[in-house]
Amino acid sequence: MSDMDSFRLETRAWLEAHCPVSQRQPIVREEQIWAGSRSTFPSEDARQWFEAMRDRGWTAPTWPTELGGGGLSSEEARILEQEMARLQCRPPLYDMGLWMLGPALLTYGTPGQKALHIPRIVRGEVRWAQGYSDPGAGSDLASLSTRAIDQGDHFVVSGTKIWTTRADVADWIFCLVRTDPDASKREGISFLLIDMASEGVSTRPIPLISGESEFCQTFFDEVQVPRDNLVGELNGGWEVAKELLKHERKLMATMEVITEKVDVGLVDLAKSRLELSDAGEIADGDLRSRIATHLMHADALHHLNETIYRGMKAGQLDPALPLTLKYIGTTEQQRKDELMLEILGTDGLAMTGTDSVEQERMVRNWAYNKAHTIAGGTSEIQLNIIARRGLGLPE
Repeated sequence: MSDMDSFRLETRAWLEAHCPVSQRQPIVREEQIWAGSRSTFPSEDARQWFEAMRDRGWTAPTWPTELGGGGLSSEEARILEQEMARLQCRPPLYDMGLWMLGPALLTYGTPGQKALHIPRIVRGEVRWAQGYSDPGAGSDLASLSTRAIDQGDHFVVSGTKIWTTRADVADWIFCLVRTDPDASKREGISFLLIDMASEGVSTRPIPLISGESEFCQTFFDEVQVPRDNLVGELNGGWEVAKELLKHERKLMATMEVITEKVDVGLVDLAKSRLELSDAGEIADGDLRSRIATHLMHADALHHLNETIYRGMKAGQLDPALPLTLKYIGTTEQQRKDELMLEILGTDGLAMTGTDSVEQERMVRNWAYNKAHTIAGGTSEIQLNIIARRGLGLPE
């Protein structure tokens, strides 16, 4: 038996022993376990599951053990992911620190920054928000104007960030700020970590068409930020930002799993609600064809993920492949949402007040997922990136 086979068996046994039955079912947004000083647990089982994974370091399985992570290889982490999927284990922790900031800190952070922030991210003690886009600099991110004036041992930050997801309940925020107004757009930007409890920081929620307000506008009024909170070089924040954006776009591509899983297949939904032929097929041939197209695209996306994983493991990854993930994943999710609403017909007009919780979730997801082709860079910007960096096309 190989080492990986032994690891799989040990992991399977550990998960079966430590993951409560209630945590082995599709996640719903109301029962997600978010990091932070104000976090709560939906049940005692959820608490036990989180604490078991936290104590083993498996909230961040590939991060260094000396910083609280699991210390797993990429192959071992893949096995853990597969075994969790086999049991339908829920994610033990949600946080932008896990998905985005942590990997960037492990690459660009100082030893002190890693020692301070990484263990707290692994343990879910701090909830992070992202401060990238200014109101006038979204897709053209490098045009941001939120400024940080260098005062030697600290910076004074003034400006505003928009689309800062759940900044109203976050403990810290990582921000791109302009530290050299005379430099070119990308060369005058720095990357700062800001405590949301700092004097001069305030937030205002932004209502969405889904009826939720997960996005906020965050304001900085002469906020003093210690120089120790500068990640990377002064005016070198664009390099840190690009590293983090790689992880954000991967997150956007797999957002259906990260946010909320609606455990209804398109085919089953259509067959339960629409007219069928004598052969038991969906009678509407055009709709049947579009469902089949989506299923093929979804399967192709799964295989693309596998190809990228194996290429990374072998050190032979085509750098153009990951660029396509965010665009394909978010676009296909929206296509699935549109098909679901078409199948629901007039029942897809309401997000509340129906007799079906599952139906309401499908409608809310349709509305909420509209944001995914904007967040992390619009689809139009992503297509430009694919054209330039992946295909080598001229400007």
